[in-house]
Amino acid sequence: MPPRGPRSFAFNRTRTTYLATDLMIARTHWSRFRGLMATDSSRFSRGQGLWINPSHGIHTFAMRFPIDAVYLDRDRMVIHLEQDLKPWRMAAVRVQAASVLELPTGTISESQTALGDQVDIYLEDPIHTEAA
Repeated sequence: MPPRGPRSFAFNRTRTTYLATDLMIARTHWSRFRGLMATDSSRFSRGQGLWINPSHGIHTFAMRFPIDAVYLDRDRMVIHLEQDLKPWRMAAVRVQAASVLELPTGTISESQTALGDQVDIYLEDPIHTEAA
């Protein structure tokens, strides 16, 4: 039997590349606020991601490492990009954003993600993918 594909992922359909193959969702007030605060960088490596939904913008307060952020509208089209966002920063707020993908730094450039790209989000078991 061939290996099973990723269970929860973010896929850039325009570039035909995965942005995250191990995706968690933050959808409660607390999990969206907490995000990746106090997470060690070794627990957020290539292939991992956090989808903050809903969200118009993010912060990196109490974070220990930089991240990339991909802002998506309600149709999951890329409307804004933040590369290598350092800890203890406020990122842009985009009223038209419906959600934000937080990804390991370098993901945007490696995947060549650009404004207007279409991103597919798949969560195999959305009940159990809530970020703590």
